[in-house]
Amino acid sequence: MTEVDQAAPTGPRLKAAGPGGRFGRLGEVRHLGLVAALTLLAIVGLVTRPENFATSSNLVSILALASTIGVITVGMTFVIIGGGIDLSVGALMALASVWATTLATQSYGPVVMIVCAVLVGTGAGLLNGILIAYGRMVPFIATLAMMVAGRGLAQRMSNQRTQLVQQDNSLIVSLSTTRVLGLPLLVYVFALVVLFGWLVLNRTTFGRRTYAVGGNPEAARLAGIDVRKHTLLLYALSGLCCGIAAVLIMARTTTGSSTHGDLYELDAIAAVIIGGTLLSGGRGTIIGSILGLLIFTVITNLFILNGLNTADQLIAKGAIIVAAVLLQRRSLKTHT
Repeated sequence: MTEVDQAAPTGPRLKAAGPGGRFGRLGEVRHLGLVAALTLLAIVGLVTRPENFATSSNLVSILALASTIGVITVGMTFVIIGGGIDLSVGALMALASVWATTLATQSYGPVVMIVCAVLVGTGAGLLNGILIAYGRMVPFIATLAMMVAGRGLAQRMSNQRTQLVQQDNSLIVSLSTTRVLGLPLLVYVFALVVLFGWLVLNRTTFGRRTYAVGGNPEAARLAGIDVRKHTLLLYALSGLCCGIAAVLIMARTTTGSSTHGDLYELDAIAAVIIGGTLLSGGRGTIIGSILGLLIFTVITNLFILNGLNTADQLIAKGAIIVAAVLLQRRSLKTHT
C-alpha cells in the first residue's frame, strides 16, 4: 500500500482529490460537455466557412497548431493539479528553440539539437522547482521571473534575430513535412506525450501523489510524501514538455526565435481550466485539458477563417476563461 493509499482516509479533501469518486463522475460529465462544445464549433465552421473549414489541409493545420501548445498543456496540467502554476512555459520554449538553433549547436547535428532543447527546457523547469519548493517562493512570482529572464536570455543569445534550421539538419524539419496516414509526424509526437501523461497521472504512484499534493499538501506530507521533491519534479516535467514543444515549433517554422511561444502560457492555462482542472489543485484530467485545448484551437481557426483580427481573438479568449472559472465555481458549490 502506498503512502497516498494510506493517507486517503485521513481527510475528505485528500480522498476526493483523486481521479475517481464523485469528482471523477463529474469529470466524465464535463468531458461530454466539452465534446458537445467542440461539435457545436465544428457545426459553426461548416455553416460559416463550408468551403474551407472541413478541408483536410485545414484540419491538419488545426492539429499541427494544437500539437505544439498541447505538449505544453500536458505539463501545465500536472503543475496545476499539483497546486502550482507555470507562467514561464512560452518563454522556456523560445529559449530552448534559440539555444538549439545556434550555429554551435547545429554543427553537431539534429540529434544534439533535440537533446539540447529538451535539456534546456528541463533545466529551466528544475530551476523553477528549486525556487518554489526549496526557496519557498510563490509559484506565480518564481515563474513570472523565469518568464521575463528566459525571454530576455533568448533575445540576448539570438541578438533578437530569427535563427534558421540548416539544411543539414532536415531531420527536425521532417517532423512537420513527413506524413503518415495524412498526418505530420509532430501530431504523433503530441499523441505519444498525451498518452504518456495520461498513464503517469492515472496509473502510477507519481500521479496519485500529484493529486494528493495539490488537494491537501499538509495531509500529503503527514502521509510520508516528500512534497518539496514532488513539487520540484512537477516543474521539471513542465520544463521537459517545453523542450519537446521547442523541437516541434522548430519543425513547423524551421526556425528558432525569441518570439516563439508568445502568450502560450495563456493558451495552456486556459485549456487546463476549460478542461475542468481546479486552479487550487487536487482535481483535473489530461483528457479534459486536451479537449479544452482543441476548443481553443478551433475557435482561433474559426476567427482566422472568418477574417477577425487578433485583438478580437484575445478578447474572446479572455471572456472564455472568465466563463470557465465561473462555471467551475458553480459546479463545485453544487456538488459539495
